[in-house]
This record gives sequence, C-alpha cells and structure tokens, in this order.
Amino acid sequence: MVRWTDKERSTVSAVWEKVVIDETGPEALQRVLIVYPWTERYFGSFGDIFSADTVLNNSKVAAHGKVVLKALDTAVKNMDNIWGTYAALSRLHCEKLNVDPDNFRLMADCITITVACKLRSALDHQAQATWQKFLSVVVEAMSSQYY
Repeated sequence: MVRWTDKERSTVSAVWEKVVIDETGPEALQRVLIVYPWTERYFGSFGDIFSADTVLNNSKVAAHGKVVLKALDTAVKNMDNIWGTYAALSRLHCEKLNVDPDNFRLMADCITITVACKLRSALDHQAQATWQKFLSVVVEAMSSQYY
C-alpha cells in the first residue's frame, strides 16, 4: 500500500482538475499507437490503424482513449485503494485480453507526456514527480493480476 502525503494528494488532484478527458485520453492513446506501433495488435477490432493518419482519425481509438482516462479518474478518487479499484480491470486485461503488462507503463508515459504538453509550466518538476508516482501505482495495480 502506498502512503500519500497531503501535498501529494493535493498535487495529483490539482493536476487532474486541469486534465480534459475528452482531449487528453484520445491524444495519449494515439501517441501510444504511433510511437509504439506493436501495440496495435491489441486493437484489431478498431480497423485500419497502421499509419499515423489512420490512428489520428480513428473514432474507436479516440473513444477508447476516453475510457482509459475515465478509469484513471477512478484511481484519482480512490487513491487509498488503487489496487483494489483496478483488480477486476487487471484480471480482464490479463486473462481475457492478454495484454502485455509493459503496455500499461507505455500508456502511463504517454499520458504524462500529453498532460505535460497541455499544462506546460503548470506541471513543474515536483508536480511531475508526484504525478508519475501516482501513475506508477496505477501501472502496478493494472499489472497486479499478472503475478
């Protein structure tokens, strides 16, 4: 279990309040699919996503990016029980979807980059470190059913 200081909690909340799910989610998932093209294999039902243009214009990619960030909202609201909050989702990704758990780290990195591009100086080095700590806990929770 992770212990969060009051400052860390307020920092995560402050960053999250500035995130626009409908913009950041699609952009982060698009970034994953473009930068790490092997991740496309998990989205076979999304149609043609084999070039940057098709990824950027795919409505299913955009919709799933929003789903990912809405799930992240759940973690923000349940910082004391992120592992429990994500247990079923981790199990789904492990047992049914067969997603390589390293992809959760790639997604977290792309979320951080997307958030940093949008917030710029509002995400100073201390806020970014706290945000990345939060996302690392989410990644651990999403990977928890793999072990």
